[in-house]
Amino acid sequence: AMRIVGCDGRFASTHAELFIGNSGLTIRTLVPAIAASLANSGEGSVTLAGVPRMHERPIGDLVDGLRQLGARIEYIGAAGFPPLRIDAAPLAAPAITVRGDTSSQFLTGLLQAAPLIAREHPLVINVQGELISKPYVEITLALMAQFGVHVQREGWARFVIAPGQAYVSPVHIQVEGDASSASYFLAAGAIGDGPVRVAGAGRASLQGDVRFADALALMGARVTWADDWIETQAAPSGLRGIDLDCNHIPDAAMTLAVCALHAEGATTLRNIGSWRVKETDRIAAMATELRRFGARVEEGEDWLRIHPPAALQAATVDTYDDHRMAMSLSLASLGERGVPVTVRDPGCVGKTFPTYFQVLDNVSHAANAATSEGMS
Repeated sequence: AMRIVGCDGRFASTHAELFIGNSGLTIRTLVPAIAASLANSGEGSVTLAGVPRMHERPIGDLVDGLRQLGARIEYIGAAGFPPLRIDAAPLAAPAITVRGDTSSQFLTGLLQAAPLIAREHPLVINVQGELISKPYVEITLALMAQFGVHVQREGWARFVIAPGQAYVSPVHIQVEGDASSASYFLAAGAIGDGPVRVAGAGRASLQGDVRFADALALMGARVTWADDWIETQAAPSGLRGIDLDCNHIPDAAMTLAVCALHAEGATTLRNIGSWRVKETDRIAAMATELRRFGARVEEGEDWLRIHPPAALQAATVDTYDDHRMAMSLSLASLGERGVPVTVRDPGCVGKTFPTYFQVLDNVSHAANAATSEGMS
């Protein structure tokens, strides 16, 4: 359990230098919150920086939206990218516009900070272009409501936050298990003999990534649902390739790319352009690493097509300092088609799941899949 004491929209320290590593969600939610906090405090300056890859990940759309409110944000390096400095400035505007086709996290950050900005007048957020990763915005709206702030919306193009709302603690809140991390173990059940049951996320989950289980079902896996758990098991005929729009499960779709190695026929993952601006260019990286197993891989600006080989080849894979690359690629070691996989820099999983390889080793035994000797 964790106990958190709120600060009513004013951080205790108004001067700080923050290092956010390679976490896109961290910087994209902190920037609006810091701008709002400094505006409420009336003074202060905060800088945010990360690893070199973070300084290549776009944040210009979010900064442009906050500047429409009057925020004072300056780029320390290249325009449109971290690192950046936020200085205290009053925030006020009847409406702002933010692009939705680069990352839903831009909208999430603005929505979370909106009650701290819309103190006397409503704030309208217009989304330009198609909003990607909509289920993540659904999570944001649902959790804001649990804390007493309600957002009116017109489809996915317009969000209105009425003035006078403030976050009020619900006292206790149950945090769901991470459905994105669950995807690796659901895949283990579908690739190996299974069954594998993942508890903490299910039919009642707010997270869009639970829909990864539906994708496994399309590939032929047996999937059983309950409100707070999902169970998967391989079908006698094995997995088959699919053609899927993955806009709703961008992170979990990486797991599907490796499941495709174990399937009969090609698998095409579409609408995954956001992969290009993640911890690494995940489309290019995944294509490169899947080829090491003998797969024929085609890639486009926002799609990936995997043609599995007749038999997988043992491989040593790079992770690009990307936790999801490491966790996804490890699944090539599972099941009847599984081969030894050596993962370079496995410690990158520490970002979200430090014990991943130990847990996978335990699950792989239960799923009658590869043991730890099949992975390094």
